Amino acid sequence: MTRPPRIHRFLLLWSACLFCAISANNVMIEVDEEPHPDPNEENYPGMIYIGRMNDEGKRVGFDADNGIKYIFGTGFDETHKKIEEADLHHEHYGPDSGHDVPDRAHGKTREQVMHEKRTGQLDLSKGPKPFGWFEEHPLDGGAVPPRVVRVEPFFIDEAPVTNKEFGKFVRATYYDTEAEKFGWSFVLSSFLPNADQLESAEVDPEAEDWVAVDKAYWRSPEGPGTSYKYRENHPVTHVSHRDAAEYCKWVGKRLPGEREWEAAARAGYFGPKNRTLYVWGDEQVTEIAKEYANLWGDGDFPWENKAEDGWRGTSPVKSFKPNAVGLYDMTGNVWEWMRGGKHKNRIVRGGSYVDSLDGSFNHAATLGARATLHGTTTTGNVGFRCAKEPKRKVEYHYVYENKKNSGPQLVIEGADGERKQSQQYARQDYRDDESDDEFDDDKYLDPTKPRPDETRGRKKVVKPRTLTSDEL
Repeated sequence: MTRPPRIHRFLLLWSACLFCAISANNVMIEVDEEPHPDPNEENYPGMIYIGRMNDEGKRVGFDADNGIKYIFGTGFDETHKKIEEADLHHEHYGPDSGHDVPDRAHGKTREQVMHEKRTGQLDLSKGPKPFGWFEEHPLDGGAVPPRVVRVEPFFIDEAPVTNKEFGKFVRATYYDTEAEKFGWSFVLSSFLPNADQLESAEVDPEAEDWVAVDKAYWRSPEGPGTSYKYRENHPVTHVSHRDAAEYCKWVGKRLPGEREWEAAARAGYFGPKNRTLYVWGDEQVTEIAKEYANLWGDGDFPWENKAEDGWRGTSPVKSFKPNAVGLYDMTGNVWEWMRGGKHKNRIVRGGSYVDSLDGSFNHAATLGARATLHGTTTTGNVGFRCAKEPKRKVEYHYVYENKKNSGPQLVIEGADGERKQSQQYARQDYRDDESDDEFDDDKYLDPTKPRPDETRGRKKVVKPRTLTSDEL
């Protein structure tokens, strides 16, 4: 009987060794058998779970797709499909194919189009859009046309962070807000305690109704002589993006992402057939809106506020009806800082007490209301709320390094933001045997180890789950 080829002998012996090792339970298998925690057993005071539910109303576990898909954007209707098709209906070949998309139908060269862009002669609102075009809905600044997005399950605060809650953070950490460091913050002109301040005050060049008031900050919302006392349950204001992120980190949470926030605000009304423009529906009537949101109302901004909803400025959280999942003040009261974005263009969502229903002044207080601010901006109508990820099993993967010169240590950041040096993970080199003959008759590979390599080793590290942003 002839001897089997060397490669066949290796495979047979490898299989036999693997079978024996598994039977003896002495082999490290890279598959993590630890089950995911049950999300139904996880709850946090004052937070609402946003994720997919089953027919029985229970949270779907992580063994299935339990994220939420919805249409992100605004004013969705059936006409958007036709609009997209009309914009894309242009020939992509022939003598004019080298021209820019915006004016290819008119036979203009690329140089002509670029010149018109620079001189402001080109109307980009008509015809196909160039790369990077972002069209906004006329009511609330959302993306048009909307698109389908998906978010992982998360918890979110049922209401914005209040002055009382922020005060605990300041007293525990001796934290100074950026408004305190800069020495001033923006206050609405009609809220100034002294009308004489308007004569010498500096105003925001892009919002002339907001005045820069010296020594205004969260404890003195309208400047010296004013106090947050008797407003402990109002949303904290005059906080920058960093101030908000620092508070969330202190309580073991983080700022919500923009897509997460809108998923929570839409509260189950995710599809093209059941989406609404406002929290309460599509009725653009103050009599209905005043039950759900703190807005300016029918008076002339910024001097006449009839207080139809009972408040001229901020209102205590939970003063109005919640949305379908139990979240308060998702529209009105204060704008809310979002996670991520660029420092010069941080995103805020939700509108505030100075906004209107129809967008006739300031922003329209719809579910897609969106604006951007510099990360250091502090003002009397911007606050925040926090979010938190559900617990999931820890999953691992392997990273490879040079055995002789491993370079700088790898830092692993967990879902809670804690950073750990990679020394905590045991290093597993390939093997000590320096032989290159992996198919030698007398030297067979151990099936529990990777292929041999003289210069590389590997480390077992925690598999990252979330994208990080630079809010801190």
